[in-house]
Amino acid sequence: MKQGLNIFIAILLAFPSLVFAHEIDGAGGFTSGFSHPVLGFDHLLAMLSVGILSAQMGGKAIWKVPATFVVVMLFGGVLGMKGIDFISVELGIVFSVLALGIAIAANKQLPAFVAMIFVGFFAIFHGHAHGTEMPYLAEPMLYALGFVVGTAVIHIAGVVIGSTLVKFKGGQQLLRLLGAGISGVGFHMLVM
Repeated sequence: MKQGLNIFIAILLAFPSLVFAHEIDGAGGFTSGFSHPVLGFDHLLAMLSVGILSAQMGGKAIWKVPATFVVVMLFGGVLGMKGIDFISVELGIVFSVLALGIAIAANKQLPAFVAMIFVGFFAIFHGHAHGTEMPYLAEPMLYALGFVVGTAVIHIAGVVIGSTLVKFKGGQQLLRLLGAGISGVGFHMLVM
């Protein structure tokens, strides 16, 4: 089992283009929208990181930080749907993986407002990537609902991971190592 996971991770690291979710498959409903953040490794890592970061912060940040990401992502989606161009959306998404991983690894208690601005900045890029695909899809509202629900599910998974690990002895250290790993994957995506 562990060897299979190691092979899977090695393949993703060797071929980072496999992890980007920004291809249109012709379908356009809820399932397509839901699968975009879930199956796109770059989105998945960034959104898990938002949940983990909010769990590290604790308190009201557990829901405020991920909620900010979702709301700002929707705004970015509207901008993408309207055809408002951004410079290097892919680079912004990849940089979000790197930066969020570093934030988890640093384990610094940011004020919730600062964390909300931090994740909101990256959410625009994630939303824009989703939004640029919506006009070409048959059911854009269902697609949008799908990517919002997919994002929320990933955030919740990150919160569960973070909240569970902080309860155990050595859990914070494990989260820091996880953050370092996520930032390493982000760095690899950035240079490839």
